[in-house]
Amino acid sequence: MSDFVIVNEVGPRDGLQSQGKTLSIQERLTMIDALLAGGIRSIEVGSFVSPKAVPQMAGTSELFSLLPMAGAVAYSALVPNLRGYELAREAGVQSVAVVLSATETMNQRNINMSLEQTATVCAELMQRAREDGIEARAYVAVAFECPFEGLTPPAVVESLAMRMLEAGARKVIVADTIGAANPHAVRQVLERLASRSTAGQLSCHFHDTRGMALANVLAALDCGVREFDSSIGGLGGCPFSPGATGNLATEDLVLMLDAMGLRTGIEPLALVNTVRRVQALTNTPLGGHSFRWLERQSGKRQGVNHV
Repeated sequence: MSDFVIVNEVGPRDGLQSQGKTLSIQERLTMIDALLAGGIRSIEVGSFVSPKAVPQMAGTSELFSLLPMAGAVAYSALVPNLRGYELAREAGVQSVAVVLSATETMNQRNINMSLEQTATVCAELMQRAREDGIEARAYVAVAFECPFEGLTPPAVVESLAMRMLEAGARKVIVADTIGAANPHAVRQVLERLASRSTAGQLSCHFHDTRGMALANVLAALDCGVREFDSSIGGLGGCPFSPGATGNLATEDLVLMLDAMGLRTGIEPLALVNTVRRVQALTNTPLGGHSFRWLERQSGKRQGVNHV
């Protein structure tokens, strides 16, 4: 199994979409520049949703036209439907993701569609992206617990994930949308999927609502997963899911992987300045569990004493 782990930064999308402050396109670009300066090379830039529903994501098409280092960075975007997909394709997006919630109620509350309707739309979009030569990715949301229906049966997640892979998804991202997962539950789901998928087809998106995100990452690593979503400083959560605050902080994920001898291509201490810059942009206190320690280590390296 590879010792390289992809860290996919979702702060510019999942992090910003729930913030009270709406950043300008230039401010969002400045945020992405800060992430790149921290060594991050896989970034979910935004989503092609209605600006009325999510005003923080307005102007994503223009933002894609301004992105630096296009050949060296894996940029992606979320698309909710065919219209969003067409806008993304016109903007030159090379990697798109859809969100399929694993329960009936979550789909109804989120996009006013049934589970079967949503699955059908997502499958069609995966097939369309594959035909267009665009990387297709599918989130299976509330994969462990739904805020409306409770625990999600692993068999349901397995069925939906396989449906997306068969439709053309290159990767399925198993998402703990409200931060309710635990290592045992993670293994229950991922062991099923690992037996029916190939290396590199699975990723995970954990929230730290209950403080178990890193433990869940470890369980997923044991199941062979080598890609994880995270958000700088723990920024954001899902505005459509009660209790979803607290994304896994990128600096926590990178530090743990680095300490375990796994490679990410990201220097943990380089993320200190990134957190500070994004905090200044969003006017939101940021920093994962490890941030103060990283900050002290960075200060020592620069010869600064913190009290």
